[in-house]
Amino acid sequence: RGGSGKTTASVLAAQHYAMAGLNTCLVINSQDPTAEFLLDCKIGTSPIKCNKNLSAVRLETAKMLLEPLRQLKQADARVNLTQGVLEGVIGEELGVLPGMDSIFSAIALARIVWFFSNVNNNKKKEKLDIVVYDGISTEETLRLINAASRAKLYLKYLRNLADKTDFGRLAGPSLLRLVDEAMSLRGSTSQFNGTLSAEIWDSLEKILEIRYWSFAFQRGSSAFTEPSKFGCYIIMDPNSEISVKSALRYCGCAIQAGAQVSGTFGVAYQHSSAESVKEIKKNFSPIPFASTPHLSMALPLDWDAVLNNLSEDTRNLLSPPTHCNSCLSPVQFDLARKSVTLLMPGFDKSEIKLFQYRGGSELLIEAGDQRRVICLPPKIQGRVEGAKFVDSSIIITMK
Repeated sequence: RGGSGKTTASVLAAQHYAMAGLNTCLVINSQDPTAEFLLDCKIGTSPIKCNKNLSAVRLETAKMLLEPLRQLKQADARVNLTQGVLEGVIGEELGVLPGMDSIFSAIALARIVWFFSNVNNNKKKEKLDIVVYDGISTEETLRLINAASRAKLYLKYLRNLADKTDFGRLAGPSLLRLVDEAMSLRGSTSQFNGTLSAEIWDSLEKILEIRYWSFAFQRGSSAFTEPSKFGCYIIMDPNSEISVKSALRYCGCAIQAGAQVSGTFGVAYQHSSAESVKEIKKNFSPIPFASTPHLSMALPLDWDAVLNNLSEDTRNLLSPPTHCNSCLSPVQFDLARKSVTLLMPGFDKSEIKLFQYRGGSELLIEAGDQRRVICLPPKIQGRVEGAKFVDSSIIITMK
């Protein structure tokens, strides 16, 4: 959350991992110069080495627009869909429209962390152990987390439109051929026909699917729910009541968006009291909380001293996900009682709405500005019998 020490905490985490010997990349998605000051290096749109194991890069959407446009032009030159009109588009003239930041951030992160393993790319990439992402506004980051699963649903309905309407059958093949060429899903030698059209749809769905778990609490984007691959941290100012309440709310929103919330951090100022920290831990339980040191901007930092003085709670919370033994499960199924328990911090019962579709095999949960689908195991599928709110969790009983 902006203004709460988010960038400072991101730099601290990146330095912690790098000095532990892990090859780390810090990805900054803003024009905030804080990271440059703390790392004492200029961060640009190409990765730059800040120290032995740490590189950093800044995402700038205006520049990221150019490469996809170039690829589209190359694809259009082969399929001649726009008959040369696209070639006349000058990328440098194009500005950034609302929503583009999230889309291009997702593309850039996909390339960095290599989520899209089934997309061909001949460029050699440096193996990374940890990617620390300092995102844009909290809402935009939440949209980014669940973008793949949401896009998969839109893709499903677009496919129905293309298969079952005259307009779709007329325009769909040409558009899909352009997509096929631009994304190189099948290579330049493939012959386009009706069968290939279906195969391209399947390839697009696989890209968004990444991996399917029958009873994962959210279809698609499953990498975001795996503690071994992804962790989300909420940053707050423990001395600000508004900041603490906002952090608790965003914990619930992040879980609702499909993220694995690994913990929360609060910046420890000299006037921070032990009582306030204890109260925060109680309010955020079972989500772990730890304090991070306040980093002064007045003098160059001695990172060895900063990292050596980290508390044990902070070190444990920053442990790489593969070594984390206390990761939360935001969805728990009780087959014997035919119930589902959902961790929903920051919400009260009146803000949560339940819907059911597809014969009781799924639950759609609406809370705040997020929706998610819970796929129910066969043994507890059915209609909702009741729901109660207990200790930041909602317990849903099925008939």
